[in-house]
Order: sequence, then structure tokens, then C-alpha cells
Amino acid sequence: MQFKLDIRKLVTGLGLAALTSLAIAQAAKPNVVILATGGTIAGAGASALNSATYAAAKVPVDKLLAGLPELANVAHVRGEQVSQIASESFNNETLMKLGKRVSALVKQADVDGVVVTHGTDTLEETAYFLNLVIRTNKPIVVVGSMRPGTALSADGALNLFNAVSVAASKDSGGKGVLVTMNDEINSGRDVAKLVNIKTEAFKSQWGPLGMVVEGNNYWFRAPVKRHTAQSEFNIDEFDALASVEIVYGYGNVSTIATDALAKSGIKALIHAGTGNGSVADRVVPALQGVRAKGIQVIRSSRVPSGFVLRNAEQPDDKYDWVVAHDLNPQKARILAAVALTKTNDSKELQRIFWQY
Repeated sequence: MQFKLDIRKLVTGLGLAALTSLAIAQAAKPNVVILATGGTIAGAGASALNSATYAAAKVPVDKLLAGLPELANVAHVRGEQVSQIASESFNNETLMKLGKRVSALVKQADVDGVVVTHGTDTLEETAYFLNLVIRTNKPIVVVGSMRPGTALSADGALNLFNAVSVAASKDSGGKGVLVTMNDEINSGRDVAKLVNIKTEAFKSQWGPLGMVVEGNNYWFRAPVKRHTAQSEFNIDEFDALASVEIVYGYGNVSTIATDALAKSGIKALIHAGTGNGSVADRVVPALQGVRAKGIQVIRSSRVPSGFVLRNAEQPDDKYDWVVAHDLNPQKARILAAVALTKTNDSKELQRIFWQY
């Protein structure tokens, strides 16, 4: 009889120990906040065949999370709806609102990582913006999808699962803002949308940082440009971005856009030139006139790979122009809009473009 009682005590003790271990394991899971902004990942089509024709920004974050119960195996996840728009409609105010919220969250001891769901059209711009202005080593992951959740072979669920998995992993910390799409982990600085139909839409000319497969991260390189915790920019210290616009270079280009923007009150003009940031002979005097008004002129390139060389194609030193290095025109606009909140000195701006 005593033996049976001892067995019962043992079994009971083992059960309590198992429950305690389970409770500890549950408590040890990281806390990840998902900030939803809309986009295709929150889109819906009329049928399963509508993978390219659909309405973006229709599904709220609570429904996104309810449709992916597997997230509970990775982290304690909660969602917030920051906005609900297609990302081509993002503006500086939307960026600032999102950035302020991310900055507030990463300061909380009970937040281990942040995921931002985003439309793909301007996802690379938002990721780079956050990479510049959020002072943290905690993982921040931006994610989207190329197909709505209602489509056959929808990519949003796996992309979101991977994003949470990356944001929940300690080995993701200190690498800057990341973008997880199509199983790849890319730097928010380098990545760009290069295809507008395929699920493999996002690529970096310098290659991905790693891959996420079955919830595990595999890293191959680290970013070397300044970012996040090492950045000199802090979104908590400013409330608006500088006004920066882009003009596009092409055959038979006129000065109409350049002349109009010079009168619009902008602080900088990005010239998306051909080749090595080339500027047509008839546009050079117009850009010199822009600079004479105190507006910064920044030479970028419309070519998706490579980088713009200073004093090649144009005498940048002579004209007091800045080159965008390897940043595409839209990312050059983001960096200029942030940098001009601190300085309007062209030499300082060039340093910033080299370092970020």
C-alpha cells in the first residue's frame, strides 16, 4: 500500500515537473509585435486565380494572425493596425508615424522584436528608413507578399511566419532592419523590388544576408554600412522629413521637371541619371541653377545595379553636387530626407552617403 502511495506521489511529482517545465518554456518564448500597414499581404481577390488582380489592404491584422496559428509555436505575438493602405500611397507622414511607433516599442522590456507587414511597392523605402532612424539592436523585420491570401500558392503566410521567426531569434539582433521574402533574409538597406509579378521579387545586388528555412536562420554575411544602434539619426529627435524630389533621366529629356521642382521649396533634388548617373548636356545648367538656389543636387542612377562614381561623368567637386553611391533613386531620397534634418552642408551629405 505504501509502495502504491509512493508511486502516486512520484507520478504526481513528475506531472507537476512536466507542467512546470512547460510553463517555463512558454514564458521563455520571445515577445514579437506585428505592426500592420496594409498592402498585398492584407489583400483579397475575387477568386483563387486572382494573384495579380486584387484589392490591397483589406484584411485586418487580427484576421492575419488568426489565420496563422503556427505563430504561437515561435513567439508570443500580438498585432497593431498602424495603417491600412496600399504602399504606393505611403508618404512622409505615414513613415514618421510608423517609425515613432517602432521606436517606442523597441524601448519596452517586454518586446523582443518587431515585424512590420507592408505593401511591396515601397517596402524597400520603409525598411531603409527604419534602418536609418531606429536606435536599437533588437530585430526589426519588414515583410510583404506578392500574392493576396486568397490566391492559389499565396506567399504571405509563409513570409509572415518567417518574419516572426527571424524577429524572435537572438541571432537576428544587431544586423539592422531585415526584409524576409521568398525564404531570403535581406538587408533593408540593400534590397529592392526588381520584379513586379514573381514571388522572388526582392533582391540585393550584394546578395542576401541569409535564408530562413523551417524556422531556422542561416546567415552568410553581415551588413557593413552604419545602421540602427550605430546611426547618428534618431527618430525621437525630429518630427518631419525634409522635402526631397526625384527627376528622371532619359533620351530627349527636357528641363521642365527640374525647373518646376526648383521653384517648389524642396531641400534636395535626386537626379536618377542614365548609366553612371549621367546628366544630359541640356540638363546640366538647370541642375547648376538648382544648386545655386541652395538646393542639394544628388546624382543617382536609374540602373538597378552598380554604383555612381564621384567626379565621373560630371565634375561633382566643381558643381558642389553629391553622389548617391549604390543607393537607387528612391533610397537616395530617403537618406537625403533624413540627413537634411541635421545638416545642409554638401560635404557632410557626401560623407553620410558614403557611410549609410
